[in-house]
Amino acid sequence: MATFDVVFEGGGAKGSAFVGALQILKERGHSLRRLVGTSAGAITAAMVAAGYTPEELLEAVNEKQPNGKPRFSAFMDRPSSSSFTDAQKENSEFAKALEAIPIPLPRKTLLNLLLDNAIYAHLFSFEECGGFFCGLNFLAWLTEKFQAKGMAADETLASFYAKKGVDLSVVASDTHDMEMLVLNHRTAPDCPLVWAVRMSMSIPFIWQEVVWKEEWGLYCGRSKAGNTVVDGGVLSNFPIRLIAERVPEIMGDTDPAGALNLGLLLDETRAVPGLPASESHPPFEHLRTVQRVSRLMDTMMGAQDNEEMREHAGEICRLPVEGYGTTEFNMSDERLAALVAGGRTAMMEHLANRRDLNASSARAAQP
Repeated sequence: MATFDVVFEGGGAKGSAFVGALQILKERGHSLRRLVGTSAGAITAAMVAAGYTPEELLEAVNEKQPNGKPRFSAFMDRPSSSSFTDAQKENSEFAKALEAIPIPLPRKTLLNLLLDNAIYAHLFSFEECGGFFCGLNFLAWLTEKFQAKGMAADETLASFYAKKGVDLSVVASDTHDMEMLVLNHRTAPDCPLVWAVRMSMSIPFIWQEVVWKEEWGLYCGRSKAGNTVVDGGVLSNFPIRLIAERVPEIMGDTDPAGALNLGLLLDETRAVPGLPASESHPPFEHLRTVQRVSRLMDTMMGAQDNEEMREHAGEICRLPVEGYGTTEFNMSDERLAALVAGGRTAMMEHLANRRDLNASSARAAQP
C-alpha cells in the first residue's frame, strides 16, 4: 500500500473516468494525501477531499433528473432575463444596438422579451458574460453535495481545511492579471469553496466568467476584486509540478518526497474499451458556435503542460477518453459505464507497471 499526491486533469464530462481509477486505488488499499485539480479535476478533487468515496462519486455521476436525463446535463443551463442584473442589461451592447432601431416598445421591455428566446439569451450571455451557459445549476449541485458532507454553503477554503484536514488545491486562470491561480487555504483562505471550484471549471465561452468579489479576500496577499477568472486549463490543465516540486509559497512546506506522485490524465488518444456507438448529442447542437468553441478548448487545453508530462511520464496514469466530448454531459448510460470501466482498467495497468511502487512493495515484503 502507498500514499499518493494526486493531480486530476481538466476535461469536462470526460472526468467521469476518474471514478474508475479511484475505485482501483481504494480496492488496492492506497491512500491519498494532497489533491490538486483543474476544471473537472477540481470537482473530483474537492469531492474526494470532502469525503466522497468512489462508490458515492459513481452514484453522483449516475444521477438522473425527473425527466430521465443525466443530472449533469443540467449544468448546461440556459440563461434567462432573470439571470442578468438591470445594470448588465442597460449597459449591454445589445441595448445600445436597440437604441438605433425605431421600435415602438420601450427598449427594456423589448430586451426582456428577446431574452425569453433561448438562442438570443445564449448569445446575450456570451457577449456580456463571456459564456453561453450560466453555471448556476452546477453551483447549486456542488453546494448540495458539500452540504451532504457537513459543509456550509459559504464554507471557505480555510474553514474547509480546518474541518477536513485535507490539503486541497484547485487551479483557475485570472484573465485580468494573466496569472494562474492555485486556490487553497494558504493562498486564498477567504475564498468560498464552491466558488473556487466554479472558477476552475468555467471553460471560456462555454460557461459565464466569474468576477472575483471583494469579500472573497486576497490571493497571496494581493487583491483580486473585480478580476475575471476562468477555467484553470487555460494556463495549466495538468499542473503536476505542484506536487512533484517544492513550491512553498503556494503549496506550503509539505515534503514532496513524503508521498508518490500520481497524475490522472484524460488521454484523448486512447480508445475506451467496449465503447458503444454514440447515442448522445451535444446540448444546443443548433448553436454551431458552441460546438466550435468546445472543439477549440479541447485542442487548446490538451496542449498544455507537455514538458512536465514528459518529465513525469512514469507517474502518469493515462485514462482513455477518445471519442468523448468536453461538454458531453448528456451521454447514455452505456457510454458512461464504458468510460468508468476504462478508468478502472487503466489504473490497474498503471499500478502494475510502476517501478517505484513495486520496488517499495518488494522492500516492505522483505523479512
